[in-house]
Amino acid sequence: MRLLVAADTGGTFTDVAVYNPASGQLGFGKTLTTYADLVEGVLTGLGETGAAPAEMALLRHGTTHVINAFLQRRGARTALVTTEGFRDVLEIARGNRPVPFDLSFRRDPPLVPRPLRFEVPERIGADGQVIAPLDTAALAEVAGQLQGVEAVAISFLNAYANPAHEEQAAALLRAALPGAYITTGTALSREWFEYERTATAVANAFVGPKVAAYASGFATRLNERGFTGQLAMMGSNGGAMPFPAAVERPVSLVESGPIGGVIAAAEYARALDIPRMVAFDMGGTTAKCALVEDGQFEVQSTYWVGGYERGFPLRTPVLDIVEVGAGGGSIAWVDPQGRLRVGPRSAGSEPGPVAFRRGGTEPTVTDANLVLGRIGGANFLGGKLALDREGAAEAIMARLARPLGYDAAEVVARGVLDLASTLMAGAIKEITVARGHDVRAFTLCAFGGGGPLFAGDLARSLGIPRVLIPPQPGNFSALGMLLAGARLDVSRSIVADLSDAGMATLSAAASAVRQEAEAAAAREFNGAAASLRALAEMRYRGQRHTVLVELGAQISAPGIRAAFEATYAKRYGRSLGDDFQPEVVALRIIAEAPAAKPALSALAPSASGAPAPVATRPLHTREGWVEAPVWRREHLPAGFCFTGPAIVEEYGATMLLGTGDAATVGALGEISVEISL
Repeated sequence: MRLLVAADTGGTFTDVAVYNPASGQLGFGKTLTTYADLVEGVLTGLGETGAAPAEMALLRHGTTHVINAFLQRRGARTALVTTEGFRDVLEIARGNRPVPFDLSFRRDPPLVPRPLRFEVPERIGADGQVIAPLDTAALAEVAGQLQGVEAVAISFLNAYANPAHEEQAAALLRAALPGAYITTGTALSREWFEYERTATAVANAFVGPKVAAYASGFATRLNERGFTGQLAMMGSNGGAMPFPAAVERPVSLVESGPIGGVIAAAEYARALDIPRMVAFDMGGTTAKCALVEDGQFEVQSTYWVGGYERGFPLRTPVLDIVEVGAGGGSIAWVDPQGRLRVGPRSAGSEPGPVAFRRGGTEPTVTDANLVLGRIGGANFLGGKLALDREGAAEAIMARLARPLGYDAAEVVARGVLDLASTLMAGAIKEITVARGHDVRAFTLCAFGGGGPLFAGDLARSLGIPRVLIPPQPGNFSALGMLLAGARLDVSRSIVADLSDAGMATLSAAASAVRQEAEAAAAREFNGAAASLRALAEMRYRGQRHTVLVELGAQISAPGIRAAFEATYAKRYGRSLGDDFQPEVVALRIIAEAPAAKPALSALAPSASGAPAPVATRPLHTREGWVEAPVWRREHLPAGFCFTGPAIVEEYGATMLLGTGDAATVGALGEISVEISL
């Protein structure tokens, strides 16, 4: 028996999904994340499924390791080597002021302080020609000043057009600093954005040693237990990548964890013919949402760590996602002005919510849900973790209710949930309404441990008429990693209009980048046949921002213009007509390879007959306390219908059905809910 396994390490829980291709069966495990030893959480979750490392043919792993290192500034002592005169690119950035009316505005400090940024004489022209050779003597002198540095980023001016100097400098520094992690900007991006490319190189170096150590330790621990299969990490672009590639390009893992759930949501959108879907993932630490349209999710070319206003960019393909600090472990608190607040701090798994009895003292969203009867204290994680309702209620009274002048825990608990819902609804609006979409035309697919609890409230507040709760929502991201194939993106800056000369330039560039993508796929896809897609970043001449346009098999000016104008009109409401000329400013080739994966039918309900609630429980609704039936999801057969108020419990998640909502169990295990608006 050779198993396919996926492990998702989140801020609060570690989820494991196991697929047996021979029997077609799926198994799941869930355990609290162990911060001191992240691998131990994966091994514990694996043990819950009954699978052993020796039985595994493949392990795909998603982690929040990289994004947490950036946000917490816990990375390697990093230096930057750059072209003479360009030492301060990281601080100058784009030279703009994103918050113009805040007189105290400051960007987050760069990952590399100024004393660790070094210049060397060299110059490549914008056409790729060498203007001044690399001064190797000056570089050797810089190397002497880098002793004690753990990582070095190399980013030279115009290297995107000719990486020879960066590659030469990397070879010299690897010889002079054998223990250091060395990375170049052009190994990550061959596009002309000088600041973004430098910031990406620095970020890659900053997390490189930590990811290398993590990957090595992960492999060693598995190998000690008899693992002989393949190891892969989930890339932020939606594809799996081998461990060596992840160590070389760790910035590609910045959204490694959330990507799995969106992949699985896209599979359900295609299977159920849902044209527009919001994939909503509420975990223990954060809530995330992404759009799935026509079964596809969008991958953006630039990702801002810490946000556009104060953070720094990564020029790497990343799932287009909006994230807020509102999860089950988000801490509720009273600010100095006497206002109730929720998040962004999280109790995580250590110590966790007060109800976990692991030393937590600050009330969280989970504690509020428990006090209001929305989750059961005896059935959490299948009964493995009994929750302390009295302790949660007292924490809410002591930390929130009394300071705010209330004498009932449930009143403030409801306020905590309303604030969390408002934060999450704002994220959904940001990815729909703010981009010109009518949110009411979408289906809300809710997963994660907390998604099914809040889906009805969110849908009601946004006017969304339909909610979809997929099977195994608490392990949905791990399931999505099992469904993923391999993918890599290769991009190049190129300026080409739609004239005959421009089309010739574009065709030649596309041929060259295709060859590079094929070579990279041969190295990373383990022999699997790759399919290639070509896309172009386009704009009207004179504009700054671009839209991504799919190029057909045959590159022609009329076809490209039609595709561009349709994409532009979808984004901005109209195209600009014949008086404005489109141009291509970047070319992207996507190589993809499918992999063995479970069929969604493996998650179909196995129950039959007429189910009955297993219990009733006091549930606090906006109308007051009611006795709500509690259903077990595994008891519900396909076609079964029921109405709210009701609670559906399963391993890893709880679903709440509001008053008047009508639910139907589907053939693929999904629960479709018509919301009473």
